[in-house]
Amino acid sequence: MSTQTNSPQLPENLRKFNPVTVIGAGLIGISWTAYFLAKGLEVKVYDVRPDLEDVVHKGIVQIIPTLRELGLPTEDLTDRLIIEKDLERALDGAALVQENGPERIEFKQELYTQIEKFVNKDALLLSSSSGLKASDISKNMVHPERMLIGHPFNPPHLVPLVEVVPGTNTAQKTVEQAVAFYKELGKNPLVLKKEIAGFVANRLQSALFREAIYLVSEGVVSMKDLDEIVTSSIGLRWAAGGPFLTFHLGGGKGGFPAFLKHLGPGMHSLWDNLGKPHLNEAMTQSLSELSISSFGDTSVDDLEIERDQRQISILRSLNRNTN
Repeated sequence: MSTQTNSPQLPENLRKFNPVTVIGAGLIGISWTAYFLAKGLEVKVYDVRPDLEDVVHKGIVQIIPTLRELGLPTEDLTDRLIIEKDLERALDGAALVQENGPERIEFKQELYTQIEKFVNKDALLLSSSSGLKASDISKNMVHPERMLIGHPFNPPHLVPLVEVVPGTNTAQKTVEQAVAFYKELGKNPLVLKKEIAGFVANRLQSALFREAIYLVSEGVVSMKDLDEIVTSSIGLRWAAGGPFLTFHLGGGKGGFPAFLKHLGPGMHSLWDNLGKPHLNEAMTQSLSELSISSFGDTSVDDLEIERDQRQISILRSLNRNTN
């Protein structure tokens, strides 16, 4: 295997995780790639898509303005980038792998049996899977103890959260290394106490989104107005405190116990009346048409820029008040 080299910009505590191999050049993979490069890591990107080099470079260019807003260096960003379509060459010398492949269990199981053939025994193996369990992904591995989930919230170059989810065979040392890696990157890694499909952030998002789809499909509210309701109330409140702290404070001097006593029964009765929409063909078609009429006048690129600018403003405000 090739000898590990270190960027002169690379902080001391990140050197043991250098170089990194990113598998999968979709939205998440390219986002991770840009962020890793901005943090001084050397990165190899692997994918089998024929337009790999063009897609990766264009994706990084789109992310650069956000990286600058975050105060990260972007000059000569791709000097430490290698595009590779051969898996063995992509994994040669890797100290850490961040995998972002398709969410198909058979695909990931086969992929990880290949990965462990080509990496050294100390390489840290992380999957960005948004719902598949590490125990299932690593089922056919010889050394499943070094594999776990490092699930970011999209886009990972901007959103701090990374859910660290070990499998039943993941070694504690592997968990500690993953947490150390993400912390050194400036992320907020949180270790889940047990495996569950979809993890935590996506389950919460899915629960809220199910009701959002129901309310829109029933004609209660438009897509744009529903988004504004969330950003002007729940989103704003939960960004500052989260649901449990919010309801603890909602109980007044009595805190969460008082909230449960006085408002819990009403909330519980509402649970029985929440919608249960089905994403069948008709619903999918209807929602797609509504999304075009709601957002079609603005390009996806412009909407992403606006979203990122707002998220940066929120992060700056939160960081200012916690420091």
